[in-house]
Amino acid sequence: MNEFTRFVIELRKTDNEVSQATIRRHIEHLRKLEQEGKLVLCGPFTDHPSGMIIIKAADKDEAEFIARADPFVKEGARAYEIKTWLLACAANNYLG
Repeated sequence: MNEFTRFVIELRKTDNEVSQATIRRHIEHLRKLEQEGKLVLCGPFTDHPSGMIIIKAADKDEAEFIARADPFVKEGARAYEIKTWLLACAANNYLG
């Protein structure tokens, strides 16, 4: 992976109910990722029952580990898909 590689964890709603306790555990998971310097951005979509978390990870295996550790996923409230994403920015000439 290069310095511009990030991973997008798309969280999709399942048919399972999500409790307030699960939401609190999910938020703590996000806080931990931020403290570790792995969280880039996160949030729900307003027009779709899903959300995403963008993280820095050494490789896709680490991204999978992080996704599976999310209480939303562990407790069946969300399914996930991981996508590899390249950050376009001035430092890499917006990939041009």
